[in-house]
Amino acid sequence: MQDELFGEPPPARDDAPEQPAARRGGIHPAAWGEDLHALAARLPPTLRLGTSSWSYPGWQGLLWEGAHSEQLLAKKGLPVYASHPLLRTVSIDRSFYRPLSASDYARYAAQVPEGFRFVVKAPSLVTDALVRGDDGRAREPNPAFLDPRLATQEFVAPALEGLGAATGALIFQLSPLPWRLIDRLPELLERLRALLRAQPPLGQRDAVLAVEVRDGAWLAPEHVAHFADVLGSTGATYCLGLHPRLPPLLDQLPLLRRLWPGPLVCRWNLHAVHGPQGYADAQRLYAPFDRIHDPAPETHALLARTLAGVCSRGQNAYVTISNHAEGCAPLTLRTLAQKVAEKVADLVP
Repeated sequence: MQDELFGEPPPARDDAPEQPAARRGGIHPAAWGEDLHALAARLPPTLRLGTSSWSYPGWQGLLWEGAHSEQLLAKKGLPVYASHPLLRTVSIDRSFYRPLSASDYARYAAQVPEGFRFVVKAPSLVTDALVRGDDGRAREPNPAFLDPRLATQEFVAPALEGLGAATGALIFQLSPLPWRLIDRLPELLERLRALLRAQPPLGQRDAVLAVEVRDGAWLAPEHVAHFADVLGSTGATYCLGLHPRLPPLLDQLPLLRRLWPGPLVCRWNLHAVHGPQGYADAQRLYAPFDRIHDPAPETHALLARTLAGVCSRGQNAYVTISNHAEGCAPLTLRTLAQKVAEKVADLVP
């Protein structure tokens, strides 16, 4: 893996995967051209690209025909989303705000084709060190933070039961820490090890536990070897987080190299131009999320090179992209897919 990220590619898919017909509920696929199917066929079969959720009216003409409300898209848009030739995963973020049941997950799994996999965020109940009010402000320490039993009960077990073979990456996104805990990272890393070790066997071919952080301190030289040992010893991986609170992608790759060989998980959350607290600004500037506002070509180039290398060795890769990355997640994803296809072609002797 070390320099080339990561060798020779597997054969490209000859044909676009078969997709089920979209449900007839007033939502119909947009007119996806043959170029999209041809692009999908050039991607490694172990690469799954997707977005954060699917309920954006601004994606009219990109994913579906006609104008639809956010509420209707949330309820009935997933089958159309999952029939798009480039979209083979999606991030379920609502699980962060409250735990979902096995039946909730099963309803999602029933709406997607074979080969589709879900990326799911663990509930903040176990990933936030602080209990927060409705306004998002911290109120007090969270006694359930990194609780292994609750992580199993409220997240891993119901997700595995409900999603079954559609299980992809189950992500523990550790929210920003108070300073008193940042000073105790070695202790937290051992608590994280205990949480990951306590989880049941995933039992699904493509399933993986991943840890995403929101403090650069986790990746500091004095902690990165310990962090890698925690992940490697428990069979988990690191989720690359493209977010202004973290070091640039290039500076996160050394941790991934320590875990090689293994799958790659990445969430492109927020463009660096907005700063670490910039979600509200991005939301205001980018809505209705129908075009690219802030292109990030350097990120595309490095991420595409990394994905081509990882997948060329047969490893799975999950990448989900937010509208807050550049302004329109489906368009960002298409550009990334094109870059990956080019890198894969470059690796062919």
